[in-house]
Amino acid sequence: MDESKPTEVEAAIRDWLERIVIGLGLCPFASRVVDDGRLRIRISAATGEEQALTDLQEELLLLAAGDPRELETSLLALPDLAGDFDAFNQLLGLVDLLLDEAGWRGRFQVASFHPYYRFADTEPDAPGNLTNRSPVPLLHILRETSVAAAIESIEDPAAIPTRNVRVMESLDTAQRHELFPWLSRR
Repeated sequence: MDESKPTEVEAAIRDWLERIVIGLGLCPFASRVVDDGRLRIRISAATGEEQALTDLQEELLLLAAGDPRELETSLLALPDLAGDFDAFNQLLGLVDLLLDEAGWRGRFQVASFHPYYRFADTEPDAPGNLTNRSPVPLLHILRETSVAAAIESIEDPAAIPTRNVRVMESLDTAQRHELFPWLSRR
């Protein structure tokens, strides 16, 4: 990875967080964590599954050793991993195995984002897929205790996914191209 790439990738991720995740209100908990500086973004040089899982394990260990009041969550960016969503989706099975085998299940969970994210049984261009589309493949490590506390703090957390799909459906073509420029470069 060239030296300028991590800076460019981090800038794209921060823009995505500000304009889409926070700006469109997709995650009602993100703003506080970002504003408080308790989000870590790690840009991985991994080009394959093994290195991606090693980097994920390192992030899990870092979070486990840290104080959530200082470091709440981490985004592991995998810009050099194959851009194919199906290959990335297979990696997620290995992520689940890592969580189980290393004893992280119940302590951490990992959410995934990808430039071409596609929920099962949806068409590739379905607006709802945009809720999990990011400029580069990402693994978002969340503390289970933080997720539980956040869910308890809002009314009807089960409605968040449906609301997010409606937000994406309400965007016109020009807004989608502006917010998701990497989709038009495909």
